[in-house]
Amino acid sequence: MVANAGRMAKSSDRSRSRPRRVGRSELLPWRVTDLQWARLGSILVDPPRRFRYPGRARYSARACLEGILYVLYTDTPWLQVPYRELGLPSGETCRRRLEEWSREGLFEQALQVLQQQLADAELLDWSRLIVDASLVEAKKGAKRSRARSAAHKAAATTSP
Repeated sequence: MVANAGRMAKSSDRSRSRPRRVGRSELLPWRVTDLQWARLGSILVDPPRRFRYPGRARYSARACLEGILYVLYTDTPWLQVPYRELGLPSGETCRRRLEEWSREGLFEQALQVLQQQLADAELLDWSRLIVDASLVEAKKGAKRSRARSAAHKAAATTSP
């Protein structure tokens, strides 16, 4: 019993001597690291505020980007983003900022920078590619397109 108590005291001493970790040990996947922001900060720049009537201050571009990435990672609808709990702008603010960046072509530039960073680190695998056609409208009763794919020859037909 005494030997066991000695072991208990040693193990508790070791745990106390190490610094206690508080919070998450892993970075959340939608958080933008300082290295990533160093590359993206120059692209996703906020416009300057007006002098006379500046209005409400905008959320930072980094916070909005993290909100956009949160929606992409978790597949959460824009209006259901738990922004207070995560310290992010509201989902609607993030959606508006994404539309603004898309209109100006900034989001595409940011994606190219991130793709280049992944390619340089050899973490980008282009051997598997998914094409999503869920956003293409298929009108009921619309005439079929005469355009044919150039990828394959037309199939042989057996009809007369």
